[in-house]
Amino acid sequence: MAIDRKQVEDIVRAVGGKENIEVATHCVTRLRFSLYDESKVDAAALDRNELVKGQFSSQGQFQIVIGPGTVEKVYDEMIEITGGARSSKDEVKSAAARKQNPLQRAIKTLSDIFIPILPAIVTAGLLLGINNLLTGPGIFFKDSLVDVYPQWKDIAAIINTIASTAFTFLPALIGWAAVTRFGGSPLLGIVLGLILVHPDLLSAYSYANASTEGTVPVWNLFGWHLERIGYQGQVLPVLVSAYLLARIEKFLDKRVHDSVKLLVVAPVTLLITGFLAFTIIGPVTFGIANAITSGLVYIFDHFAILGGLIYGGFYSLLVITGMHHTFLAVDVQLIGSEGGTFLWPMLALSNIAQGAAALAMMFVAREQKTKGLAVTSSVSAFLGVTEPAIFGVNVRYKYPFIFGMIGSAAAGMLLTINQVRATSIGVGGIPGFLSIFPNQWGVFFIGMAIVLVVPFGATVLYGRAAVRRAAKQATAETQVAAATTDSSRELNSRSSVQGSQEPVNILELASPISGTAVPLEQVPDPAFAEKQMGEGIAIEPAEGKVYAPFDATVAHVIKSRHALILEHASGVQVLIHVGINTVSLKGSGFTTRKNIGDQVRAGELLLEFDMEAIRAAGYPLITPVIIPAGQEMVERIEEHSGPATAKQTSILTIHLKD
Repeated sequence: MAIDRKQVEDIVRAVGGKENIEVATHCVTRLRFSLYDESKVDAAALDRNELVKGQFSSQGQFQIVIGPGTVEKVYDEMIEITGGARSSKDEVKSAAARKQNPLQRAIKTLSDIFIPILPAIVTAGLLLGINNLLTGPGIFFKDSLVDVYPQWKDIAAIINTIASTAFTFLPALIGWAAVTRFGGSPLLGIVLGLILVHPDLLSAYSYANASTEGTVPVWNLFGWHLERIGYQGQVLPVLVSAYLLARIEKFLDKRVHDSVKLLVVAPVTLLITGFLAFTIIGPVTFGIANAITSGLVYIFDHFAILGGLIYGGFYSLLVITGMHHTFLAVDVQLIGSEGGTFLWPMLALSNIAQGAAALAMMFVAREQKTKGLAVTSSVSAFLGVTEPAIFGVNVRYKYPFIFGMIGSAAAGMLLTINQVRATSIGVGGIPGFLSIFPNQWGVFFIGMAIVLVVPFGATVLYGRAAVRRAAKQATAETQVAAATTDSSRELNSRSSVQGSQEPVNILELASPISGTAVPLEQVPDPAFAEKQMGEGIAIEPAEGKVYAPFDATVAHVIKSRHALILEHASGVQVLIHVGINTVSLKGSGFTTRKNIGDQVRAGELLLEFDMEAIRAAGYPLITPVIIPAGQEMVERIEEHSGPATAKQTSILTIHLKD
């Protein structure tokens, strides 16, 4: 297909001209841009362009859907027009990350800071839970276990010392992670955190009582009286101080001569940062943090049901967006200021709710792969890690995710009404009860029962009903198509790639992959899901082999081997695209058995792919089978969802114009 250079020039103008393009690349179907200013994009002009099948912005990238085969030619023409350099997908992603809005960047920054220290915090929380078992009254006996068996008292004391260390010196952990993230020396970050919890300072945990009694110690700096307090359990003071430290260190490192750097950079950096931390940053951020904490406590004290409904119900959405990491800082702040957090118990139950919904899919799904994934991902969620369940099962089918949110919302309201709190942020999911105050375990276990029963039961009932409806619909479609199947197969066999001139009115497309055929709307990519490239269907693969769905010519094989285009003798082209965003694998895990120009018979092996390698790399395996838009000979397309056997089951019926 020849490319109209003017249309490519129009695309360049529509994205703001070559001066607005920072970097650009392409994948099998679309152009991917990192633009300096997306507000300059003329969406209407792109819609009018015949080359453009769709457009959208995602994660800092502006993407224009062109279509398979054509997109490479458009990209080549665009590079020639703009004079720009060819870029890889990773280069575009890196550039796009810098275009994220302030909120997205702030969330990513907090994630980068708290994720590295999460193992230490989770371990501390788990050990504190064990300490709760030993020291909590009313668990095993009327009094605590250590009261009944005093010989365990010192064991519990040692466990408590080990467990509380991460929280006692939390500013040191945050200082290390934050300064590292901001580009400074990690060692200076640790020292900064230790400075803020020095034993000479009044502990932040004792500040409330000392303030009431009027015994808060002060520094007298030439008449300027400053409270001499530490920042145990505080987040904002050390975060802001760490940012300042990194900036000062980098500033001095560039300007101080190498011969005296050791004597100047670190001492001056720590002195300036420490002084500002105690005089300005600490008092201001301490007040802000306490105000935020008081606001949250007020909301959950006065609007408990609403708070539980919103946070409990929508926490899973926070996981999808990545914003859930932000609330680690809030939990830590609540524990430091209030002695407990009401957010973490809802998090733990949200984990269980999504796990229960995923487990239910084992009794709903027909595909063995999905059943296995449902079991393994639910176990992971029950232990506090929900991403496999959410992304691998629940979001894919939608209704398990929704029922998980409903169950979590109900349990969240129960917890907030009864003011259930956690003493620490430990392991989520079922082991999360160890973090809960022992005298609140009863309510927490009732909430746990809710998030186990409601999502599981609702998912099974709805899912089985949906499967029955789909089966009835598939049966009806099969009966309607039965009358034309024999004749269409005969026409297909006569209309082989050897050039038969017999007319083809109906083209049955056999499934190229064994698995389950699902509507394109279930594909986690807007270009496919919104049918911007064309109509078709998607396959959830059960094995890593792609076969020819009919006699055809291999019109195109994508360089990264994850997709190919076949052309039938009638002229109809079909795109088979294995996985989503698998272009990033650069061919790893894919083995092509046919090349461009090869003539193939129906059922011949075209491509093999390593399902485990693709899954381990974090990419969805769902495989769109697309009839690209703009093929004038195609009149309409019928989709056939349900279990599909390669080379046998018809998944698309293509009606051609006379």
